[in-house]
Amino acid sequence: MITRRNLMISAAFAGAASLTGSIAFAEGDKIKVGVLHSLSGTMAISETTLKDTVLMLIEEQNKKGGINGKMLEAVVVDPASDWPLFAEKARELISVDKVDVIFGCWTSVSRKSVLPVLEELNGLLFYPVQYEGEESSRNVFYTGAAPNQQAIPAVDYFLEELGVEKFALLGTDYVYPRTTNNILDAYLKSKGIAESDIFVNYTPFGQSDWSKIVSDVKALGADGKKVGVISTINGDANIGFYKELAASGITADDIPVVAFSVGEEELSGLGSADLKNLVGQLAAWNYFESADTPENAAFIKQWHAYTGDDTRVTNDPMEATYIGFNMWVQAVTQVGSTDTDKVIAAMPGQEFPNLTGTTARMLPNHHLTKPVLIGEIMEDGQFDIISQTDPVPGDAWTDFLPESAVLKSDWPGLDCGMYNTETKTCVQKKSNY
Repeated sequence: MITRRNLMISAAFAGAASLTGSIAFAEGDKIKVGVLHSLSGTMAISETTLKDTVLMLIEEQNKKGGINGKMLEAVVVDPASDWPLFAEKARELISVDKVDVIFGCWTSVSRKSVLPVLEELNGLLFYPVQYEGEESSRNVFYTGAAPNQQAIPAVDYFLEELGVEKFALLGTDYVYPRTTNNILDAYLKSKGIAESDIFVNYTPFGQSDWSKIVSDVKALGADGKKVGVISTINGDANIGFYKELAASGITADDIPVVAFSVGEEELSGLGSADLKNLVGQLAAWNYFESADTPENAAFIKQWHAYTGDDTRVTNDPMEATYIGFNMWVQAVTQVGSTDTDKVIAAMPGQEFPNLTGTTARMLPNHHLTKPVLIGEIMEDGQFDIISQTDPVPGDAWTDFLPESAVLKSDWPGLDCGMYNTETKTCVQKKSNY
């Protein structure tokens, strides 16, 4: 049985926030912030830190006097890496705990489990992790990367900088890897890569035996062509994958791997022997802790002060959480209310400095502008940033799948997240949750 912890950030909190905001900021209110991240199960390795990040941001905001004089209170739940439980906990947060906003989810399957609950109850979610795109909900702000802000630039790097000619698309078996790899398959073919030179494989969460898959990847290069791995492997399965690469004598020079779900937090949990297996391999994100900017230095200092541990690392989904939280604060401050409809209307156009030296902007499709960074894993578990772009606008719908290329998301202008530019109609996407 999952136990809920209501974390009181200040003893001065009093009253309860209205879900609808119809009595927003009434005297005695507090603003309740739902935190929906797995604290147990296979995804705890990644998500626990995001829970801590939200609590840190709430604490910092309360030190500033809250929002419009009202203190913030976190309501933390543990959906335990159980996708249906995410929906149950989201419903509980909105209907029972009466939270004004939710920060949470990591995997796309967890987000898609929560989405119908948000839309039914008019809840508000800030989703901080890279994902497959092909979605734009009025009730969600996507502060992680869309494929054109991570996956496609990573493939371009392999093609243009590393001369990769064959691609192994390896992923965990759920919606994010499958949809991302469908997009990448189409993109690679548009770049002249033959279907026979693209190997696709999916494994369950927590996969531990990688011998056959690594052997298959190695065999791809039997003809002498350069092979590269695009990894959408999620959670602790990454440890076994990189171990098997090392056991097979495969180095980053032999077969480069670019990962979309391996960051500083995952690396910090590895022993020196396991970490050694990853040195020289790559990751594509929109932020690395090694970014040399005053904003990042201040964020790291704040994180270490909050945790009381100078060894605690920062990572990309933390930055996405940080940006989303501060934009939400700006929107609530601007409209003087936590009313979901008012906050949603105020979000597009919000700007906030990111931690890599540029400015993030929320777009009408509820996605951010984000720079794309490629980092090489170093022995200390940090990344050497070897490539960085200017901020790229996030696409809700990819240009590389025919059924999506005609779609547009524009909530302020069209009141639609799935507008067909050919038929000039707002399409209701069939549920695939």
